[in-house]
Amino acid sequence: MKFSDDTYPPSEDTFFVADYIEKKSGSSALDIGSGSGYLTQVLSKNFALVVGTDINYAALKNQTFKTENLVCCSGSDAIRAEFDLVVCNMPYLATDSILDVATDGGAEGFEVPKKILDSARSSIKKGGRMVFVTSSLSNYNRLIKYAESLGLHTRIISRKKLFFEELILIEAEN
Repeated sequence: MKFSDDTYPPSEDTFFVADYIEKKSGSSALDIGSGSGYLTQVLSKNFALVVGTDINYAALKNQTFKTENLVCCSGSDAIRAEFDLVVCNMPYLATDSILDVATDGGAEGFEVPKKILDSARSSIKKGGRMVFVTSSLSNYNRLIKYAESLGLHTRIISRKKLFFEELILIEAEN
């Protein structure tokens, strides 16, 4: 399968999220940072309406896993709707500067995920959920506390050990 230079190909973290969300269903879902379209396509199997966003227009235009209802924006800033499920394989790597918007999370791996949570908060229906992945290499406890400060009830739903890190899947309920 060929991936555009503008698209982050599905990796361990993508498949980790996909394993969880493929069992979910509802009327509407939002995939923030759709990238290749892999998670958006997984969601489209069990949700009536699925919207994908990405800050990178070229990534949306050249999706490997073609989907509909795509919006080029930061987080969900351009979306004025609420969803049953919001999903994000967010950039969580702790970096001094953000060179790659697909992977670099900024200081402590918190800076970019914080902006995504701020944006996504208004897109989660009352009783709805947001599922996002982070890493043991980032300050995930700070991210969880921040989500809770936004009024979301969080829980770690799964962990996956890799060679150099542990992936952490978090669910935040509105």
